[in-house]
Amino acid sequence: MRTALIILSALLASTASAQDILDELAKDTPGQGTVHITQSADVAALVGRKTATTSRDGKTIETAGYRIQLYAGNNSRQAKDEAYRVAGIAKRDFPDMEVYTVFQSPRWLCRVGDFRTIEEADAVMRQLQATGDFDNITIIRSKIVIKIEE
Repeated sequence: MRTALIILSALLASTASAQDILDELAKDTPGQGTVHITQSADVAALVGRKTATTSRDGKTIETAGYRIQLYAGNNSRQAKDEAYRVAGIAKRDFPDMEVYTVFQSPRWLCRVGDFRTIEEADAVMRQLQATGDFDNITIIRSKIVIKIEE
């Protein structure tokens, strides 16, 4: 009986959402101190989601999102050169956007951006298409990196 009670209380504790806990902390209760929680909207959106991981230095969060794929080639040297050429164009035209050039077997890829919603990615994809520099632009689901504002 005691074991069942412990298991039940552990299950109930684990199902309480983190956002509910933050709301409870911020509640003004007479006779108790007041807790003020100041956090960016990026962090607030991730509270309670188990898909996010924080970097060791605490400056970035990795979570599910979207990136725009500008190039996908094969595993040849020519494909690698083309992936880096496309990355250079992207960096030149959009210097504030993160550019990721990676080899994911069996192909070289060039992807840009870290977007939480498909709508954000679509708006930027339209800007990229308007340049005329990229042939096959696609939005893909990917792990993204969100920088935590200090």
